[in-house]
Amino acid sequence: MASRSNRELVALTAVELRRLIGSRDISPVELLDACIERIEKVNPFVNAVTATCFERAKFEAKAAEQAVLRGESLGLLHGLPLGVKDLEPTQGLLSTMGTPSMRNNVPSADIELVARLRRAGAVVVGKTNVPEMGAGANSRNPVWGATGNPFNPNLNAGGSSGGSAAALALDMLPVCTGSDTGGSLRIPAAICGVVGLRPSPGVIPSVRKSLGWSSISVVGPMGRTVADACLQMAASAGMHPGDPLSYPLDANSFLNPLPVDLSRLRVAWTEDFGQCDVDPAIRRSFRSKVASMRHLFAACDEVSFDLGPDLHRCFDVLRAEAFVAGMRATYEKDPSSLGPNPRSNYEMGARMSLLDTAWAQTEQTRILQRFQSVFKDYDLVLSPTTPVSPFAWTQPHASVIDGRQQDNYYRWLALTYLVTLTTHPAIALPCGLDEAQMPFGLQVTGPFRADHALLGAAHAMEQAFASHADLCRPRPDDARLVKAVPALESIVTAAPDDRFTHVPNDGATASVV
Repeated sequence: MASRSNRELVALTAVELRRLIGSRDISPVELLDACIERIEKVNPFVNAVTATCFERAKFEAKAAEQAVLRGESLGLLHGLPLGVKDLEPTQGLLSTMGTPSMRNNVPSADIELVARLRRAGAVVVGKTNVPEMGAGANSRNPVWGATGNPFNPNLNAGGSSGGSAAALALDMLPVCTGSDTGGSLRIPAAICGVVGLRPSPGVIPSVRKSLGWSSISVVGPMGRTVADACLQMAASAGMHPGDPLSYPLDANSFLNPLPVDLSRLRVAWTEDFGQCDVDPAIRRSFRSKVASMRHLFAACDEVSFDLGPDLHRCFDVLRAEAFVAGMRATYEKDPSSLGPNPRSNYEMGARMSLLDTAWAQTEQTRILQRFQSVFKDYDLVLSPTTPVSPFAWTQPHASVIDGRQQDNYYRWLALTYLVTLTTHPAIALPCGLDEAQMPFGLQVTGPFRADHALLGAAHAMEQAFASHADLCRPRPDDARLVKAVPALESIVTAAPDDRFTHVPNDGATASVV
């Protein structure tokens, strides 16, 4: 193999890196060292990676190298450096959820998602930043500060998987985890120029959620490409009793995207689902991109939706119900320990009645049934992922869209949480730049429980987009990385007592970069 610089090495896809490890063309130790060098160089500009465990990772990468040399059977992610979203408990590594009350929390065991990725051979390198307790789509919190956008650190990286998206976009790590309730995988992926898949509920077990039978919260893969997302999907899918919605399936069936002939697909598109506020500039960018890709499909038609008048209220109730279930003990012990977003969600839910939750469950069922009408004639639905271009991270959320005041801090997520309510799988696919020269993410929604078909179509679209200047995946430019003003960590009000060095339970050193 021709000699590669560390910069060239970390820019390779996860799929290619895994192939090179398996063929002994690169070593897991070599790859980890390159990733650490990259993190130390660019993370100070965006604050995507928080607590790290470099020394433990080096020990594990060396063990992974020896396994290759001994000719052992290798897992799907063998030797690949992994970033774990800071909502997922990770053994021996500071796991704060971005909230001050957990600033010294070092779990003694991995949650199931992390455990599966480790068993597949991934080497955990560190945690990636989130909004406090995952509440919101701007990854800033009072423990670690804010995450800046890889294309402009003064703008936000989305959330709640913002740290993962930024780390992937800037080639710090080849594999990162995410999760999604109202768009937390899709939104950061969209505005950082990477792929984020919200799978159907139960495909990847989500054992962290308190309401096991709820369909609105899932965990899922992020990657620089659709194939990278498929690789992580294959390593994490499958039944687990911690998630009662999970079911037996062949996880390896996700490993390679199904071949799809785009010219046989009938595609519907909508700017707003008839329900969502969308900025005029995003509408123009979306229409332009649809015009550039419509020749790829058998049909590409604008369609209208009638999902009922109460969609937003339905999501309000179901989201609040989940926050009440997950935060009751913390709130009752000390309400002031919760930040404004999680606290407002909890208090909204605490005021609701059984009548409200029964109505919301019933209405979600009706929304799902109404949504099926479009798939009688079409294979996919295309829409924007976000209604606005990335805004300053100092602005907590998009409060006004197209001149209309938003009801609350998450109403601007309507394009994605609408799809959440349908339970359909959806993927954010990089699709060039918007009018502000920031990444534009195309939301592609597939039929009910058709994750394989969606991934196959998304992979084919990605391949077709690659040769089109207006549609191909944008890449951030290191030369444009500047220190954010104000500093990304400036909102930190209560940093961990040992912010720069933490000694986890297993004795490994976890540093903060």
